[in-house]
Amino acid sequence: MSAAKFSSSSAPPAAPASVRVRAPGKINASLRVGPLRPDGYHGVASVYLAVSLFEEVQATATEAPGITVTVDSDGPLHIPVADIPLGPDNLAARAAQALAGYAENPTGVHLHITKRVPVAGGMGGGSADAAAALVACDALWNTHLSREELAGIAAGLGADVPFSLLGGTAVGLGVGDRLTPAISKTPLHWVLVASDSGLSTPAVYGALDALRAEAQEQAEEPAEVDPAVLAAMRSGNARELAAVISNDLQAAALRLAPELADLLSTGERLGALAGMVSGSGPTVAFLAEDAGAAGKLEAALRGGGHRALAVEGPAPGARLLPAVVG
Repeated sequence: MSAAKFSSSSAPPAAPASVRVRAPGKINASLRVGPLRPDGYHGVASVYLAVSLFEEVQATATEAPGITVTVDSDGPLHIPVADIPLGPDNLAARAAQALAGYAENPTGVHLHITKRVPVAGGMGGGSADAAAALVACDALWNTHLSREELAGIAAGLGADVPFSLLGGTAVGLGVGDRLTPAISKTPLHWVLVASDSGLSTPAVYGALDALRAEAQEQAEEPAEVDPAVLAAMRSGNARELAAVISNDLQAAALRLAPELADLLSTGERLGALAGMVSGSGPTVAFLAEDAGAAGKLEAALRGGGHRALAVEGPAPGARLLPAVVG
């Protein structure tokens, strides 16, 4: 198995230490996307909402140096994991490798990832893995980094990784990594529908650029999010939020996966207040009136053959889980 390597100057522990961390997937309740920049990125202005669908990473110290990765999945969305890289390109492995440079005596580490967030689904599942790996290895190696220091490392791994560390609700500017926490205390209820295949985030952004070029549309660099979205999330009023949620990437995702248009129509016909593609897709998020409505919508969508799951947000960011006894 291919793995990143680093050396350790200390003796390995007599018995492997192990810690578990979970980190949330996210929904972009609002996503404005600017034009393609010279650095190859797009500026965004987004309202991130962490939801109660969590990735889990177990980090175990090993006697052999290096970082190894295994992956499985559980949960009602039945996430396929066959195509997830297990070598140094895995984002969780990259996170551990980045943190090793801050540890005085890093052991080898094995990362076991339990996938629950759709892969290449627009919900930041890989970013959640990276955030969980940072918190897990920080505890395993006693690096004692602050959340701000971990967020600095996270920003170098990907735009969504700092938010998965933070959790809750936040405004994201720049490429999404400049985060400001936002107030959203009342739970909002959603139903997620996973697709059988993923969408490449760069491909979706490329499709957006193509759509804009065809329409001769001149996009502007987004400087702020829609204040109506923040007001609705602050109040917890699902009907108000349903009227203002938006995603600039949705049209591009629908061009690449046109079957999502039928799914959006189906969810709204079955009672969703609103539906949208989550981030770059193809996961679709439906906003429901309350927990009861979300449960009914989940059941109706499952009855139609869809992989649906009711969740709520805001949810906490990457957190250590209690040790497994026995």
